[in-house]
Formats: sequence, C-alpha cells, structure tokens
Amino acid sequence: MSFPWAKEYQPKTEFTRWMDQRLPLPRMVYNAVGAGYPVPRNLNYFWNFGVLAGFFLVVQIVTGIVMAMHYAANVDVAFASIEHTVRDVNYGWLMRYAHANGASFFFIVVYIHMGRGLYFSSYKAPREMIWLLGLVIFLLMMATAFMGYVLPWGQMSFWGAQVITGLFSAIPLVGETLQQWLLGGFAPDNAALNRFFSLHYLLPFVIAGVIILHIWALHIPGSSNPTGVEVKSESDTVPFHPYYTSKDGFGLAVVLIIFAAVITFAPNALGHPDNYIEANPLSTPAHIVPEWYFLPFYAILRAFTVDLGIPFTDIVIIPAKLLGVLAMFGSIILLFFLPWLDRSPVRSGNYRPVFKIFFWVLVADMVLLTFLGGAPAEEPFVMLSQLASAYYFAHFLLILPLISAMETPKPLPNSITEAVLGKKSGDEASAPGYVPQPAE
Repeated sequence: MSFPWAKEYQPKTEFTRWMDQRLPLPRMVYNAVGAGYPVPRNLNYFWNFGVLAGFFLVVQIVTGIVMAMHYAANVDVAFASIEHTVRDVNYGWLMRYAHANGASFFFIVVYIHMGRGLYFSSYKAPREMIWLLGLVIFLLMMATAFMGYVLPWGQMSFWGAQVITGLFSAIPLVGETLQQWLLGGFAPDNAALNRFFSLHYLLPFVIAGVIILHIWALHIPGSSNPTGVEVKSESDTVPFHPYYTSKDGFGLAVVLIIFAAVITFAPNALGHPDNYIEANPLSTPAHIVPEWYFLPFYAILRAFTVDLGIPFTDIVIIPAKLLGVLAMFGSIILLFFLPWLDRSPVRSGNYRPVFKIFFWVLVADMVLLTFLGGAPAEEPFVMLSQLASAYYFAHFLLILPLISAMETPKPLPNSITEAVLGKKSGDEASAPGYVPQPAE
C-alpha cells in the first residue's frame, strides 16, 4: 500500500548511494521492515506470530542442513545415524532436538497466526491473496513435516508412512498405482526414504519462496488490525521500526526462553515413544498416530466408518475410506473459500458478538479433534469424532454464512486513532493522568 507520509530511504554515504543505484537491497529492507513501512498503531501481540513463524522456518533450515550432513538415507543405517548425531557429534543433540521441537513450535505459532486471521477476518478483501498464500505455506509445511517424520525410521515413522501413503490407494482406478509411485515400491523402503529425504530437504526452500510472496502480498494493502478499520491518516500508523521491531523482539525473546527450556529439560515430550524404537515391518504398533499437529485432520479421516451407498441395497457409491480421505483434504481446501463464505462487512470479531461465540466454539472443537485424533479408534471416541467433524464443516458452510447475513455488529470506531485514544482529542489524550477509553 502506498502511504503518502511514508519516509523515503535516503542513502547517507557514498557507498550506500552507489549500492542503491545498482542493487537497492537496503532500500527494499527499509521499505519492508524499516521506518519506511507504516503499520497500524494498534497491533497487539497476536501480530507477532508471523515473525515467529519466519524465525522457526530459519531454525528448521539451519538445523536441517546440519542434520543432513550426518544423516544416511538408508533403511539399514538411518535410525543409527540419528543416534550417532545425538550421541557422538559435537552439539548434535542440540541440532536434533532443536529440529524436532522446532517443527512443533513452527506449527504452534502458525496455528495461532491462522487463528488470529480467522478471528479478525484477515482473509477479507483486499487481503484474500495473503490468506490464500498462507494456506499454500500451511500445505507445504504439512507435506514437509510428514516426510521429515519418516526420516528417523522409527516404528511410527515406518507405520505412519504406510498408513498415510495407503490413503492414496482409496482413489478409484489410479489409487494403488499412485501409492506405489509415491513409495517407489509396494511398501516403505529405501526408495521411499530417499524420495522423502530429498523432498524434505527441498520443500523448506520452497516455503521460504512462498513466504516472500506472502510478505509481498501483505505490503500491497498493508497490515490488518484489531479494529478491522482501514488506515485513514498518518495518525493511524507508526513506523515498523523501531516500534514493532522492538515489540517483535520482546515476543521472540519470550518464545526463545520457552523453546530453550523444552530443548533442555523435555526434548522428547512432544515426540511419540514408539519412534525411539527402530522400524520393524513385522511388528505393528498397538496404536498408530501421526505427530500431534496432524491429529485434528487424522480424527476427521477416521470419523468415516460407513460406506456411502444406495439404501436397502449392497451397492456402494463411495467407500468409507475414500470418504475419510476426501473429508480430511476437504477440511483444509475449505479454508481457501473462506473469503467468500464470510460475507459480513465487519472484519474484527471484537465487534461481532455472535461470531465471537461461535469462533470460540470452533477453537474448542479443534482442541477436541486433536484429542480424538490421538485416542483409540473405539467408542465413544469414534462417535465424538463424527460429531466434532460434522461441526467443523457446519461452522464454515452453514453457521458462518448465516451469521454474516443475520448478525447485527457493534458500532465501529471512525478510525484506528479513535479506537486507541477514545473520543478525546490529541491534547486531552496527552494530558497527565488520562486513561484511554475503549471505542463504543
């Protein structure tokens, strides 16, 4: 977005002037994350999580490169190579646990980032492309994380690969051929491990490329904000630096303390115990589950236990397995249509009382699906998975459009400045003892 009041980059030395004329990288950085990029003055700490996601991507790339130097993509030695890295390589334990727990932290901050986007409707015009590119990043993250989970070649690695790639066999006509093409054979083995290793190494750089597009798309309309009101004047904004670089830095420091504590004191807490046992194709684990960040979608997959067919006949139209696969992928694809499903002219959930209630019901539903994804495939967990999955789809396809059409939102402030300072003028707001009042 072009702000007339944005500060222009002014090279101050002969070298920076020479550089600006030939390769204007300092100008690009200044306009992207410096004083040349005005942002709404009322952003809260939920806007920190985009920066945190970028930080954990860097952690994953750096630690992944180091891990790759010591990893052997061969089923005979893959498990041992991980153990060698942890036990014998200098600071190998730090690289291993930073990489493994970094994936979990990456998903945590991305889920919060997406939740903020849902609550404040950051997907609405003119920011649809930002949301769509974010979902592409999320899908690439899921693919990268799944392939990385296979690489340690533990029990859950092997059987997780067997189960997840087996989902493709549910596709009519080409399913089994597609599964064999993905694995390079009839079961996970050397071919699959090499393919997954190469793709797991490549995809983070693809994610980094899409993040550049994501940030580029963000800079066209500018950042959203908690009120959902667009920027109207210079008083509505502050320069990104130093105001939000310091705020992001504080948030990053807090998260880094938590991250360091997990790596140091509970490095295996987020992993499955069975994955510390070397893969054995002849010994099936009692309970096969993916990593925790896949559990909501795994619960949706397992919720379908009955074939779709013609009543009172034995004719099956869609097998239960295929229904589960379609629902699992559909639960993510559905989010791509969110900008057009939510037709409310008001963005912020703070001014949408009915929407706010159902948003928190959706959050509770996702927490329940996460629990159910890790629970045994037996009653009452199967029935609860079916109810929670039904609500998930109903929320986006039925409830959200109805709320958009019927809800009466609260009055919006006239500007971001008014929302921050209340109805007081600038002189009154700067007086000692003045307490800003929330917008009506």
